[in-house]
Amino acid sequence: MHIWSWQGFFDYLFNPFLLEGAVTTLWLTAASLFFGLILGIVVALLRLSGNRWLAALASFYCWIFRGTPLLVQLLIIYTGLPLFGIRFSVTQAALLGLALNEAAYLSEIVRSGISAVGPGQREAGLALGLKKIQVFRTITWPQAFRIIIPPLGNSVNGLLKTTSVASVISMEELLRRTQILIQERFLVLELFMAAAFWYLVMTTVWDLVQRQLEKRYGRAYVTTAADRR
Repeated sequence: MHIWSWQGFFDYLFNPFLLEGAVTTLWLTAASLFFGLILGIVVALLRLSGNRWLAALASFYCWIFRGTPLLVQLLIIYTGLPLFGIRFSVTQAALLGLALNEAAYLSEIVRSGISAVGPGQREAGLALGLKKIQVFRTITWPQAFRIIIPPLGNSVNGLLKTTSVASVISMEELLRRTQILIQERFLVLELFMAAAFWYLVMTTVWDLVQRQLEKRYGRAYVTTAADRR
């Protein structure tokens, strides 16, 4: 009875086909985060706009995408929308689904960060003659960004692993390529352990990056003895 093969594990640990899947996971994460953050900022601003219709629309968006599983959203985009003549490739569907889903969560992070900046600072900027967009860009956003960094970093960590859900629509990221390789030699445990190893590497590296970002952008809040002299 086959239990474990170290040879099989190491044979596939650095398998080019598997490593290409890990690279796909990385760029899919980065692209989903980029578009998700842009949309998330827009949704957050709509919820804070004061316009009840726009705020309601943004809230409805968050309700839909936070209240339904990503798996269902991907299946609807990839297999449901073609019934209405809207077709996406596997890559387009995966990126669209992940970005839309991530935006709903990031909008809450952005909204809380912006809300944490005191209204008095925005009012002071307006009193100095700055336009609203200038106040947001030079006063509100820099301070909100420091608050957003920790939860945003956690979202990236989660997104790295969430991309595996895209395997259900045959997106050849790390998990999907692992499943394909399993069909060759049926080394199920060995290959899943190899995939787990690379997920762990990616999340660990990001954790180190996140710590540096938090340290860098948190400096403005640290008062040293030299600053008090």
